[in-house]
Parts: sequence; structure tokens; C-alpha cells
Amino acid sequence: MKKSLLLAAVAIYGAGLAHAGDKPQSGTIISETSVACGEKKNKDTSVQVLCHEYTVRAAATDYHIRQPKPADEALIPVNTPIEFTLDKDKMKFKAGGKSYEYLVVSEAASLGRL
Repeated sequence: MKKSLLLAAVAIYGAGLAHAGDKPQSGTIISETSVACGEKKNKDTSVQVLCHEYTVRAAATDYHIRQPKPADEALIPVNTPIEFTLDKDKMKFKAGGKSYEYLVVSEAASLGRL
């Protein structure tokens, strides 16, 4: 009986934590760089394709996010405030009235806020 109560409590607690990831968080885009994310091949030559990579600073974490594939998207200005949600390795947010979905490539503790 004790095992089943413990198992039920853990399941309910775990479901609550999983649902908490859907909650929007506030952050600010603090930098932008262009990184290689593929190649385009034309007959005898190949050209590196670049993707935008941004650093988003949230409460105590800096996220490095990158376009999932090369695209002709406009740059998002530095110091743009955003509200984002995390879903596994993806960050979804709106900036300038447009919706974006980027891959989270790394995260680190924000040293400026500790």
C-alpha cells in the first residue's frame, strides 16, 4: 500500500513539473552571430551556408539558440525583449510580431545575475 501511494505521489509531482515547462519566460536577446550550418553544392564548388545564432538572457540562464535550417530571415535586433517557451531542445518566441522556433544549442548560468 505504501509503495502505491509513493508511486502515485511521484507521478503527480512529475506531471506537474512536466507541465511547468509550458509556462512563458521572459528574456532578452543580448547578442547575434552567424555560424556555419551547412553547405550548398553547385557542380564543382561548395559554399558554406550561415545561420543566425542568438544569445538569450533569461532570469539566471543564458541560452544559445540557432536557426534549425538556413533561411532568409531578417535579423532580430539586439536588446529585443521576448517571452519564450521551451519544449525539449526548441525555443519558441515572438519578436516584432513574428513567431520563431529555434534550436537550443547550449545553456549556461548567467554570471551577471548570480
